[in-house]
Amino acid sequence: MTVCKFSSEITAFAHKLAAASAQVTLPLFRTPLSADNKAGEGEFDPVTIADRDAEEAMRQLIRTAYPDHGIEGEEHGNEDSDAEYVWVLDPIDGTRAFISGLPLWGTLIGLKYKGEPIFGLMHQPFTGETFCGSTFAGEKADAQFYRADARTRLRTSTRTLLTEATISTTSPRIFTDMERTAYDRVERACRLARYGYDCYAYAMVAAGHIDLVVEAGLKPCDIVALVPIIKAAGGVVTSWTGGPVTDGGTALAAANPQLHEAALALLNA
Repeated sequence: MTVCKFSSEITAFAHKLAAASAQVTLPLFRTPLSADNKAGEGEFDPVTIADRDAEEAMRQLIRTAYPDHGIEGEEHGNEDSDAEYVWVLDPIDGTRAFISGLPLWGTLIGLKYKGEPIFGLMHQPFTGETFCGSTFAGEKADAQFYRADARTRLRTSTRTLLTEATISTTSPRIFTDMERTAYDRVERACRLARYGYDCYAYAMVAAGHIDLVVEAGLKPCDIVALVPIIKAAGGVVTSWTGGPVTDGGTALAAANPQLHEAALALLNA
């Protein structure tokens, strides 16, 4: 199978996964849904039946269509993580927003090839938006935004100065004391800061509306799908040391190399 045919097949299949997830999550959104706490005492990391059932629906489709592919998921663990191709799933990234009735959550679907993210999709079923990016070897990187029958090319912003930039993080509380000090250096240098958007903030980087996302404490399922979307749109995504983010941890997503370099310098000042 040619690269082009395979990438088209993967893109179509990822949209199918997103639709299957939405069939579970959307009817439960803005309903009196109970949430279990996955975190330890004094913390709150919610999970709902919507998270669990949506991920299982996607897993079943992957097992049928690609039985030789691995799966890594937020709710149901890992299967064949050493496979050549591995799907990385987060059925509801932003469960806190989900249980609060806020449409600032999304379904994350990523695909790794030999450990490298090559495809990502973020779907927000309530708003009907899909952000998709691919960086398949042998193909030109491509990032697209879908809504209803419309499709447009995603492009990151051309702002290169921190003083003109909009920065986002899910919450300043996600950082350790040292990380918070580093983050604050970057935020103070920026024009505007916005909180609480989880995966939606990264999608807005790809769409050219937000310039920087700085976060820590991430799991692979929180970030893998977002890497190809931002890269294909012209942005840069690394850890705070400038390395890969595939294993989670810290993340710095920037609209362009100039902003990334400036923010990275402040994080490590």
